[in-house]
Amino acid sequence: MTSVTLLRTLVNCKSFICGPVLSSVTVQSPVRNPLFVGLFFNHEQVREMSRVKRRHTHPPYWHHMKNVQKKNDPLSSDNQRFIREIIEDKYSSASPVKGVETGKAEWTPKSRRSGVIARNIGIYPLWQKDGSRVLCTLLQVLDNHVIRYIPPAEYKSTLIGQKALKTKKELGCLVVGAEATRPDKFTRQYCSLFAESGLMPKKRLARFLVTPDAALPPCTPLTASHFVVGQAVDVYGKTIEHGFQGVVKRWGFKGGPASHGTTKFHRRGGTIGTGRNKARVWPGQKMPGHMGSERRVMRGLTVMRINSKYNVIYVKGSVPGATNSTVQLFDTFLPTRKFKKAPPFPTHFPPEAGSEQDDVSHPSLHTFGTPSIAH
Repeated sequence: MTSVTLLRTLVNCKSFICGPVLSSVTVQSPVRNPLFVGLFFNHEQVREMSRVKRRHTHPPYWHHMKNVQKKNDPLSSDNQRFIREIIEDKYSSASPVKGVETGKAEWTPKSRRSGVIARNIGIYPLWQKDGSRVLCTLLQVLDNHVIRYIPPAEYKSTLIGQKALKTKKELGCLVVGAEATRPDKFTRQYCSLFAESGLMPKKRLARFLVTPDAALPPCTPLTASHFVVGQAVDVYGKTIEHGFQGVVKRWGFKGGPASHGTTKFHRRGGTIGTGRNKARVWPGQKMPGHMGSERRVMRGLTVMRINSKYNVIYVKGSVPGATNSTVQLFDTFLPTRKFKKAPPFPTHFPPEAGSEQDDVSHPSLHTFGTPSIAH
């Protein structure tokens, strides 16, 4: 581009770039250069090969701000006691099911139930009757309640619903919350999400796609008895965060030699490309970077034991995430591991009369207290 062409381009764009600086210069051609306009305005820019982030460690922008950013002035003990009394009076009038009768629908093989939010409290070994050991992960179902049910027609009109419901199957959205806490810890916008259900604000929220026959009214509690012993479940969670790691820990590289003249190359990855035909770094090359904090799903895990007294589910195998992390637990999507018989549908309701068994184990497990040797 010559100097005269560049000058004409700058003068043509003086109204929104330079202002009165180049007002004294006169040019015959008043046409704006589209190339120069495109450099400053990217409304027509098309991204062909985008290097989009794989993970997001922050919540989506459409979520309401959850935690209170600014702390209020310290309150006296009398004022704190008064606030607690107001909160108790406001939320104590809400019934467990909000006065709505929960009708029991009939289960079909195409029905899809809701899931629960659980906390990983560690691993524990169980022994089978043949003497083999089975390592199980203990998942404690927290204070789970249904917050809201969105019908299929309404959920399909949302942005998330359009991506989730690409098929013709009509599914609704069930919002479940866990771990109730004081409302003064959250913002007013976040507390307004629980105004319809009449529950105290929850620390955790999750969405589960369900069929219309498995819909539950707000305030319905969800416990560990929602599942049955022997069924297969899927566990969705976030893996352990490791931060920025090298190739030896992140990808399992061998590294360089330990001695014989090796200098500052013990844990390096070596070459990352070639200098001949493809003289570039290929996409997906294993290099140092952020490790962990990935969303993963473990499918087809067997429920070995359920303790309904403490709401603890013993799941065979490992689940994503570290100890004390939260996961989502729901019925498996594997076609060969789905229910053959009707489960508690749409969820487990405690019996009106009589007591249910507090601890149920898999038939293959050895029950302690029973004789292990038969003559």
